[in-house]
Amino acid sequence: MDKMFVLNEDQRAILETVSRFARDEIAPRAARLDANRDPLDCFSWEIVEKAHELGIRTMTLGEEWGGLGADSLTTAMVVEELAKADLGVSVIMAQTFKVAQIMQRALSPEQQQRVLPGFASDPRGLLAIGNTEPGNASDRYLSIPVPFATGAERADGGWIVNGMKQFISNGNRASYYLVSVQTDRRKTMADGATCFFVERGRPGFSIGRVHDKMGERLANNAELVFQDCFIPDANVVGEVGKFGAVYARFLPASNSYAGASVLGVAVALYEKAVEWAKMRVQGGKPIIEHDGIRAQLAEMRMLIDASRSYIHRAAWLADHREQGWDATLSTLPKTMASQAAWKIATWCMEIHGGHGYMKELGVEKLVRDAAAFLHSDGVNRTLFLKAANDMFR
Repeated sequence: MDKMFVLNEDQRAILETVSRFARDEIAPRAARLDANRDPLDCFSWEIVEKAHELGIRTMTLGEEWGGLGADSLTTAMVVEELAKADLGVSVIMAQTFKVAQIMQRALSPEQQQRVLPGFASDPRGLLAIGNTEPGNASDRYLSIPVPFATGAERADGGWIVNGMKQFISNGNRASYYLVSVQTDRRKTMADGATCFFVERGRPGFSIGRVHDKMGERLANNAELVFQDCFIPDANVVGEVGKFGAVYARFLPASNSYAGASVLGVAVALYEKAVEWAKMRVQGGKPIIEHDGIRAQLAEMRMLIDASRSYIHRAAWLADHREQGWDATLSTLPKTMASQAAWKIATWCMEIHGGHGYMKELGVEKLVRDAAAFLHSDGVNRTLFLKAANDMFR
């Protein structure tokens, strides 16, 4: 299993490209975009187009579609590298990476031909998943799960969909969406929902409010609104009523990418803490020479390294499930990384003292970003419950 933690030459080359992209294209823009009052103005098509130019946007597509065919471990590494420069850009790309992977694995050959060539060639092609609703989504992990509120009624050749999704990453920017819809009201979202792919601009499908978020502002999250939207049977992904199987079977690494995103924020916070501790003098010497600060920095490093190992293990096993995959790896790495990042965020702010509360040093932005994944991609407490259900079912 140790081989999964050693970079090969392909991974090194990809990460060098991504690191330059993050340094040259994301980092110089991040603080300015984050500070915009309107969430629509926080998003940058220029960053997306540059990612396309460098082959990053399509890296998880197979070579037959013009991509690199990046595996889940390499993708998790890239997501972390992007997040070191900005969490929002990391989320934009991570969503696109994972939906592209699902589409290649879950869509029929005919569906792939309809979707993937256009996505691959579009410099602004982004992807999104629509699960979360105003009233539910995590409910499928509870002891008495309920149906999705977004539902469909049978029609000639397809389905009439009504309802709304919220908090959807890339919701107002994506070209294609995978959306969970309740097609059997007598059952729960776990066993009566269907996955559809939906094209942007389909009649009856529109974008609602773009959410004004505390952090992760360079990524837009929005509502998806369905009003008598006809979706044909040809857009059903997998089997009717088997929404859960699409994600469980075709993208077990999704949570690893979420963990890698917030891990990148933790790394950025740690690096700021070390830099400041070397520069800030107190009691006649740099504070890094004070035992308490040195020990705290060591604990930060431990939390980062342990979280990364857990994420990399989960990502590698997602592609090699016969080697020891278990269902907790689809939840616990993200919860661990997000809790570690939040602890590191508070420590970094404390090490900076009053300066950490001011915007000019950039710690304040990272603290807001670190808070996102206590909730995003599943509230941590709910994910612990899901893991426990998997462990003790």
